[in-house]
Amino acid sequence: MTMTVHVDIVSAEKEIYSGLAEMVFASAELGEVGIAPRHAPFITKLMPGEVRVKVNETEQQSFYVSGGLLEVQPHVVTVLADTAIRAKDIDEAAALEAKARAEESLSDKSGKIDYAKAQAELAEAIMQLRTLEKLRKRGM
Repeated sequence: MTMTVHVDIVSAEKEIYSGLAEMVFASAELGEVGIAPRHAPFITKLMPGEVRVKVNETEQQSFYVSGGLLEVQPHVVTVLADTAIRAKDIDEAAALEAKARAEESLSDKSGKIDYAKAQAELAEAIMQLRTLEKLRKRGM
């Protein structure tokens, strides 16, 4: 019998995923982490990017998170994110448009833009596009 851990992925707006999984992979502050059932408890900051839930040998689900916190308990993994989207639901055209807008803003040398905001928007668009790219490579 395969051991599982309960996984909850929650954004500021709603619960995105709740179910059992064999493994959870996420981009934590100090690098990629893999969480198996009965993992030692810890809390870490999540970086913008993909959270992958291996439900079983044949099923995986991917999510984009804009950052947040990952809490691990022996039988429960909780992802608390400002924004969380199922990877398959990412609007590629909107992400490409946001990337182009942010790049255009960053090239504006007039000093009338908020560079930190433009850089954050660019980073988020790039991470959404990378998450989509990973999803396509896995054939999901």
